[in-house]
Amino acid sequence: MTLRSLIPIGRQAGSLRPSSSPFSSLQREIDQLFDEFSRGIASFGSNELTPRMDLVETDKTFELTAELPGLEEKDVEINLSDNVLTIKGEKKSEKEDKGKNYRMVERSYGSFSRSVELPSGISPDAIKATIDKGVLTVSVPKPAPSVTRRIEVKAA
Repeated sequence: MTLRSLIPIGRQAGSLRPSSSPFSSLQREIDQLFDEFSRGIASFGSNELTPRMDLVETDKTFELTAELPGLEEKDVEINLSDNVLTIKGEKKSEKEDKGKNYRMVERSYGSFSRSVELPSGISPDAIKATIDKGVLTVSVPKPAPSVTRRIEVKAA
């Protein structure tokens, strides 16, 4: 399994490769600065949310933890297709604005989707997901290591 397979889909694939250019580290730092800045305002002016995730690898499992404040199990959908684990959901706003004049609105509402590529051989039936106090935890057991078998070549 490669480290690249555990990087969330949507990130630049080339960011893990070292470069011989003298400006490559400066470019990476500038890219990181813009990524961090844009994450902070990603929901500004749109209905798209991007939940924060941690992905930890243990000896036996991959543990994915995502912040989904205000959501319950009925608001979240998790799918596994072609080794890609996708978490989708929607945070709905409760509207009752009779006589209210807003001065500032910072809470975000809308749909979200995050995908992570996993190694091949994951059993969808073995994946467990729980949500508690707005924190989603997905436990994905690692697949059994592939066995290399030598095939004897015989004369025809």
